[in-house]
Amino acid sequence: MAKSKTTLVPKSIKSILTFRYDYTQKPILPKLTWRDFTEKQVTDPENHVEKIIVDSIKKNLGNLKSSNVCIALSGGIDSTLTLCLLRKSFADIKINALSVKFANSVDESTDARIIADKFSANHQIMYIENYFRELPKAISVTKLPFWDLHWYHVAKKAKTLSNVIVSGDGGDELFGGYTFRYKKFLSLINPNSPYKEKIQVYLQCHERDWVPDQTEVFGKKIRFSWDEMYGYLKPYFDNPLPPLAQVFLADFNGKLLYNWLPLYSQIHKHFAIKSLTPILSKKMISYATHIPHELKYDDQKQLGKLLLRNILDKYIKNKLLFKNKQGFSVDTKNFFNSYGYDLCKYYLSNARTTKAGLINNDWIKKHLRKVDDAADIKYVNKFLGLLALEIWFRLFVTKEMKPNTVLS
Repeated sequence: MAKSKTTLVPKSIKSILTFRYDYTQKPILPKLTWRDFTEKQVTDPENHVEKIIVDSIKKNLGNLKSSNVCIALSGGIDSTLTLCLLRKSFADIKINALSVKFANSVDESTDARIIADKFSANHQIMYIENYFRELPKAISVTKLPFWDLHWYHVAKKAKTLSNVIVSGDGGDELFGGYTFRYKKFLSLINPNSPYKEKIQVYLQCHERDWVPDQTEVFGKKIRFSWDEMYGYLKPYFDNPLPPLAQVFLADFNGKLLYNWLPLYSQIHKHFAIKSLTPILSKKMISYATHIPHELKYDDQKQLGKLLLRNILDKYIKNKLLFKNKQGFSVDTKNFFNSYGYDLCKYYLSNARTTKAGLINNDWIKKHLRKVDDAADIKYVNKFLGLLALEIWFRLFVTKEMKPNTVLS
């Protein structure tokens, strides 16, 4: 995002407030190209995928020599399978399964508890009323202006349970978990659609990340252009891959590479906790990216992560326990009306970022209000993004805010 703590790169601001990731960073994992997603014929992929995950768990956890681990358990496919194979690999290890329950949001902790019990894990539910209370601290740790930093709270709690945190990260990107996007994308394009049209449709499938009047969000010092944004995404859609594989490529090189991984890495470093992501091992990335997409996603049933589901079938027969899970998800509309609006009104009404010419104050005054329906969710997310940028600016540029400032 920045060359130093006091230098903002305009491309970073445009990227974060349009894609919700900063493509100017140097990623932790290598960025992939279209050649990495060319399909290859595979033999016995279910057993092969399971073996890669198990081998990763045994090797990495064995090297850590820990008798006690914590796993982030949402109750979805990825975290459930990871817990399942963790228990299969280490029958006697103590496993603390941590689930998150956000205020006024969907609660999936009951199913998560059933799953934890099945695999002899000690289940704990962490309730979060207002996860923005420590946002200045979380941003000071990550050094990036993102608002969706729930992982800060997960890691903070996990550290009290173990020095090792295990997660199912990567399952959506490598095995076709974003089914709601695939359905919409495939319905709006055809194989002969030009790359620019596919990019525009792809962005429509991420409509919570930007607003219809996106060009008006930015101040005079930020020259925003959709063509610039399209240019960054061009390599993912201007290539010989079939359309769905192009989406897989863009998704991998999106929030996973430039948001979650760098943020999680900084958070883990801050809490001195070791991270294990067996689905996202280098060997799995090399293998899973070449698996034919029909083994990942059923476009008739609109069902994703087929391989992972089939592996889980051997261990859990009740498919209702891992169907259509949202993972650790906060209802942003409810959260905004309860807490976010007042915070945005306080910090953005006299925003330092508008005075610096980064954000358009007229746009803020025009749209800042509580929301009544789901159609406003785009603006909710945009205001939360602007709030995170403002806090970042006050922490690292004007330095008038302290990391331990509590937002309430």
